[in-house]
Amino acid sequence: MTAPDPTPAAAPPDDPNSGTLRAALGRFATGVAIITCRGADGTPVGLTANSFASLSLDPPLVLWSLRQASSSVAAFEAAAHFAVNVLAETQVDLSRRFASAAADKFGDGVWAEGHGGAPVLTGCAAVFECRVESRQSVGDHVLFIGRVLRLADLAVAPLLFQGGHYRMLGEIL
Repeated sequence: MTAPDPTPAAAPPDDPNSGTLRAALGRFATGVAIITCRGADGTPVGLTANSFASLSLDPPLVLWSLRQASSSVAAFEAAAHFAVNVLAETQVDLSRRFASAAADKFGDGVWAEGHGGAPVLTGCAAVFECRVESRQSVGDHVLFIGRVLRLADLAVAPLLFQGGHYRMLGEIL
């Protein structure tokens, strides 16, 4: 006779649009990135996101999503290029700045112009400069798929986000 499993599978939430779904999704640790583009008027646009993921190695494609209600959605939908600046753990203040309604988000950090004018941040764990391959509305978000045109990779610890908090990478001994 075997003992019952002490950790049965959790029942699905009654309302998958509730805070229960958000809390469960928050269990998944992600990196933190500042996604940037150049607005139609030439103004740099950027925001903090943790919805970034790899999609394909051949061709080199990445994806990220943006809430349709975001004030930045029009700029990203019109842009032909974007940059994904994967933040280092030392860049948490920049993450907070780009997640806020600060007037001059690009006032801090050292920025350069990437493909299509998308701002590229110095000192990131990685940067992916992309041309938009596709965008589509899915649920309450817009999904952006980009072809990686150029990348940079720096051997520094990335900033993480999990359970509604910033985290640091630690070694498992």
